Amino acid sequence: MSASGTDTGPQPGAVLDAEGATFRVHAPDASLLHLCLFDEAGNRETDRLPFRREGDWHLLRVPGLREGQRYGFRAEGVFDPDRGLWFDPAKLLVDPYATELDRPFCHDPRLCRFGEETADLVPRAVLKQHAPLRTQTPRFDPAGPIYEVAVKPFTILHPDIPAEQRGTVRALGHPAVLSHLKKLGVSAVELMPITAWIDERHLPPLGLANGWGYNPVALMALDPRLVPGGVAELRETVEILHAEGIAVILDLVFNHTGESDRYGATLSLRGLDNRTAYRHLQDDPGFLVNDTGCGNTLACDHPVMRRLILDTLRHFVRHAGVDGFRFDLAPVLFRTGQGFDPNVIMARELLADPVLADRILIAEPWDIGPGGYQLGQFPDRFLEWNDRARDRLRRIWRGDRGMRGDLATVLSGSSDVFSGERARGVTFIAAHDGFTLADLVAHAHKHNEANGEDNRDGHDDNHSWNNGMEGKTADPAIRAARRQDVKALLSTLFACRGAIMLTAGDEFGRTQQGNNNAYAQDNAITWLDWQTADGALLAHAAFLARIRRRFSVFSGTDFFHGQGDVRWLSSEGRPLEDREWQDHASSCLVMVLTSEDRERGAPVQLAILFNPEQNPQDFRLPEGSWLRLDEEAGDPISHRIALAPRSVEFLVGNFASG
Repeated sequence: MSASGTDTGPQPGAVLDAEGATFRVHAPDASLLHLCLFDEAGNRETDRLPFRREGDWHLLRVPGLREGQRYGFRAEGVFDPDRGLWFDPAKLLVDPYATELDRPFCHDPRLCRFGEETADLVPRAVLKQHAPLRTQTPRFDPAGPIYEVAVKPFTILHPDIPAEQRGTVRALGHPAVLSHLKKLGVSAVELMPITAWIDERHLPPLGLANGWGYNPVALMALDPRLVPGGVAELRETVEILHAEGIAVILDLVFNHTGESDRYGATLSLRGLDNRTAYRHLQDDPGFLVNDTGCGNTLACDHPVMRRLILDTLRHFVRHAGVDGFRFDLAPVLFRTGQGFDPNVIMARELLADPVLADRILIAEPWDIGPGGYQLGQFPDRFLEWNDRARDRLRRIWRGDRGMRGDLATVLSGSSDVFSGERARGVTFIAAHDGFTLADLVAHAHKHNEANGEDNRDGHDDNHSWNNGMEGKTADPAIRAARRQDVKALLSTLFACRGAIMLTAGDEFGRTQQGNNNAYAQDNAITWLDWQTADGALLAHAAFLARIRRRFSVFSGTDFFHGQGDVRWLSSEGRPLEDREWQDHASSCLVMVLTSEDRERGAPVQLAILFNPEQNPQDFRLPEGSWLRLDEEAGDPISHRIALAPRSVEFLVGNFASG
């Protein structure tokens, strides 16, 4: 152990060399560990070899093993869940350090029952030796959106992708996908979990399956359903995206595992090292702390678990070249027995690590544990999902009154949330969790009946509206109003300071039929229907992406200070008075920015006009000559412009700043 308590011994897991392989497993409470070797197909066990104990670790050297060898572990010891001991030699266990598996996890009740053999159910780890890559500086420009992608739903129905690639990471490197990403000016793709997961045990009886992957088992093992080519497939896809200037961010789950609560499956950590791996009540090792709502919570402050997490991050940088990470339910990573602490050893080690020191780091800054909402409290290196901005923007366009000041605050980067000089928020309006943009304006209430929980699951307070009718409609007026609302929401998102995030498909009207918790819908509810994509909406998103790339102001991440960088005006063209920021009479707002126009190579003024009202509004423009950015070949506008209801307009001009 180092002075900080971090394990610094030989590499855990399986280490392959020219003469064979060395296995090292932390299992202080186990009486004996065995290595199970399988044939090339992974079906027949060929050898069962005992480890030797060395303190809290179990070691084994096996000469002659080669890359591709299938293997698993079995552990013997006391079975007493009330004491946090789950040893069951009938359970085949996955190496916590496995990087590839030969088959996906599949839930079965036998995984949860003591004494029942599971070798026919559990994936085998595949022995691999990964060549390190030359480290490159991460690619990321806040001007381009972070594009949140669920790999299978994004690609499974794409007509231009070969059938054998659909639903896989490899499909992200297809020219049709690259063209779409470039059209949207994507700066980084954020891949929802691609590591191996298992269905929650209540889903199979309902005929459902987890389609999001937020229920992992081995933390660095790629799921063979999404990445059948393993680490090589991920690395090659990252290289293709890098060649297009697009960064790759992995969404990783270090807060819980799919072994769930005490009635869950024994698959890996539980059967090897339960009392180390999971957080328990201090005086009750049989009680699993559930700060995640998923049945267990990883003990991220334990030295062995810290090393596993850091080794996982290093692995994906060194061997796949990824640019950064998004941390699901991130407060778990920063929680000790005393509560959330942004300066915990985990944070210090992560931020100081030379392999990780320049990576993009994004926190989902909440969980359901004590003190679980920590927006704005993470270390300065972290970007944070800004749900406060999400709710404010939804409420503004829903029609809530007195929120003009909230709109300006979000557009400026939410300086009321984040201390310092940098806009660290990731502003978004919709994400994988919750309503899609199209559903946000078509449903006043959630519709999660397909999840089999009588519509009890998912958030109830969505700040949504339906434009006069709930759900699907053929009424042309309602459909037009909904499209107009989505265009306005997209325009507002793309006008925000700092990093923004767009979830795949929201740019062309994806719907989940009002389901705001579609994790269990690995079917047409979540699969993107490219054949029915709204071309006009996609064209508008592409237009917004061009604006964001064209004007340098959108690459900045420091907060606006109001000294020549931004002016806030009323629809009458005058500076807003203090009382008008919360005025219930009007929500209209003009933001005037100073920026470099990269097309013209000259400084310009950029005016963005917001009309959330239900009626057309006349706007008086600042002095000068203005052009609409969507029709620059048109006639200049000098004094007034009429904005349609529920709309946003972008204008560029050169004029005196009086």
